[in-house]
Amino acid sequence: MVCSVMLFVIGCAVGPDYRTPKVSAPESWSASQQNETINSADPVVHWWKTFNDPLLDSLIIRAMKSNLDLRAAEARIREARFLNSSVSSELWPEVNTSASYSRSRRSLGISTIPPSAKLKRNLYQSGFDASWEIDLFGGKRRATEAARADVDAAIENQRDVLITLLAEVARNYIEVRGIQRRLDIVHKNIKAQQEMVEITRARFEAGLSSELDAVQAKGLLAVTQSQIPALESSTKRAIHRIGVLLGQKPEALLSELTKEMPIPSVSVTVPVGLPSDLLRRRPDVRRVERELTAATARIGVATADLFPKFSLTGNFGLQSENLNAISLVRSRYWSLGPTLRWPIFEAGRIRANIHAQSARQEQILLNYEKSILSALEDVENALAVYTGEQVRHKNLVEAVNANRRAVELASELFTRGLANFLYVLDAERSLYESEDNLAQSEHTVSLNLVSLYKALGGGWEKEPS
Repeated sequence: MVCSVMLFVIGCAVGPDYRTPKVSAPESWSASQQNETINSADPVVHWWKTFNDPLLDSLIIRAMKSNLDLRAAEARIREARFLNSSVSSELWPEVNTSASYSRSRRSLGISTIPPSAKLKRNLYQSGFDASWEIDLFGGKRRATEAARADVDAAIENQRDVLITLLAEVARNYIEVRGIQRRLDIVHKNIKAQQEMVEITRARFEAGLSSELDAVQAKGLLAVTQSQIPALESSTKRAIHRIGVLLGQKPEALLSELTKEMPIPSVSVTVPVGLPSDLLRRRPDVRRVERELTAATARIGVATADLFPKFSLTGNFGLQSENLNAISLVRSRYWSLGPTLRWPIFEAGRIRANIHAQSARQEQILLNYEKSILSALEDVENALAVYTGEQVRHKNLVEAVNANRRAVELASELFTRGLANFLYVLDAERSLYESEDNLAQSEHTVSLNLVSLYKALGGGWEKEPS
């Protein structure tokens, strides 16, 4: 009967058992009902490949291998695993061996020592000692449970770092290509405006127009040329950032990325999955859930301190005053027995610790609920921005086409002397602004898609190919 009770107690652990909190999620995304380019298929794993840019693919793979933040996150996983092994080892007996030698001299001032006794004495000793704290109430098992959850949380943190890294590399790469596109537009406008400067100057010298037209054309050219330094410095900043993300010096990729290339194209349809799937995919949500598991287990660790602790201890060894006289029969000593330790007065320390661990669990539970809401918000915002920018992009395409035609008509009328040069200036200024806005919109659509994939939490499921 006693053995049965002991086995029952050993099989249980004090403190609350963890249960995954029940959460609710909407059945579908609000934006998916308004945009036919959004569907509920599972998001692609290697989402960056949808941009069809081999150089971007190469940068992503290199970043996965050498990014310093990612390597630090991997080191934290190893740390958590070693700590888990350390905590788990406390479930097993502890065995030590020792050996010692001492030389001592008795005092002549003690009358109880016989005159024939040796004043000087050698003592040789060696042996083993062992102890095992029996985990009757599960405190150590709860500690092991918490340590395993810490390992899982470290893994999810590494995945979260990876998702951020993927998005940062893609975002900065698209920034580079977007700014290069804007620079190309600037240079084309400069060339056209230089031609207009020559035309207005020739007409002024021929007496066909006023000097004001020539000065205004020159001023518009200077304003357009002033855009180049800022755009070039922005390009270099984005390239420098990519270099650091790849664990290299900032300038390492200047020669590789300075060559102009198109803005990465956007896929026709975007699979976003269902909101309920998001909670199982986002590593930040999964990490907080694992932290909640660990916090729940640590309530059990604190609760176990209220109960007695049973240990088995023993030692065995050899002891002799003469090293040559040590024998297994005559010199051996040993002891074996159980010990019981039960705190009687701790001034409320144990219960205060239990309440503290419970409060910590409550905080993490609230953080878990908040992380779910934040994840849903991230996706809804990303979908809204992505779909909205697509509409803006279509309108800008129409604006560019209309402004190009306006420049052609205004230039033709001005050349024939049928219109004021002011019309040409306004038309060219509008064309440049609309072309620049269109280039920014093209790269914003791609950036918004990157933000959407980041919000969806994809990219960590499989190793890069």
